[in-house]
Amino acid sequence: MSQRRRLIRLRRRHIARRGLLYSLVLVAAILLLGGIGFWVLDPKVQSFSDGLWLAFTTAATVGYGDMVPSTHLSRAFAVVVVLLGLAVLSLVTASLAAIFVEQDVEDEERHAELELLRGLRALRHDVSVLRAEVEHMVEVQAEAVARLDAVTRQRDKAAERSTLVG
Repeated sequence: MSQRRRLIRLRRRHIARRGLLYSLVLVAAILLLGGIGFWVLDPKVQSFSDGLWLAFTTAATVGYGDMVPSTHLSRAFAVVVVLLGLAVLSLVTASLAAIFVEQDVEDEERHAELELLRGLRALRHDVSVLRAEVEHMVEVQAEAVARLDAVTRQRDKAAERSTLVG
C-alpha cells in the first residue's frame, strides 16, 4: 500500500473521529444550554438538574411526562430544543456510522488491493513465460534461417557445379 493512500486513510479516520467528537460536544452544549434555558424559563423547573433532565427528554424526544414545559415561552423553547436535538443526535449517529463504514471501506479497499497485487503477479509470471517462449522461438527461427542459408548455399554450389560441368 502506498504511503499516500495510508495518509489519506488516516486523515479520513481522523476526520470521522473528530466529527464524532464535535457532535458530542455539540450535544453537551445543547443539553447544558437547554437545561439552563428550562431552569430560567419554566417556573416548575426547580433546579438546574431538573432543567437538564427536561432538556434531555425533550432533545431525545423521549418525553416521559414527569416534567413538561408549562409556559408558552418554555414550550417554544422546547420546540427549538427538539429541533436542535434531532439534528445533533442525527449528527452523532451519522458520525458513528461513518466510523464503522470507513472501516468496512478500508477492509474492502485492502481486499481489492490484494486481489490486484495477485493479478499483477500472475500477469508478471505470464509475461515471463511468454518472454521465454518468444526467446526460444527467436532461437529456433535463427537456427532455421541458418540451416536454410546453408541449404541455399549448397544448392547454389551444386547448381554452379552443374553449369560448369555441362
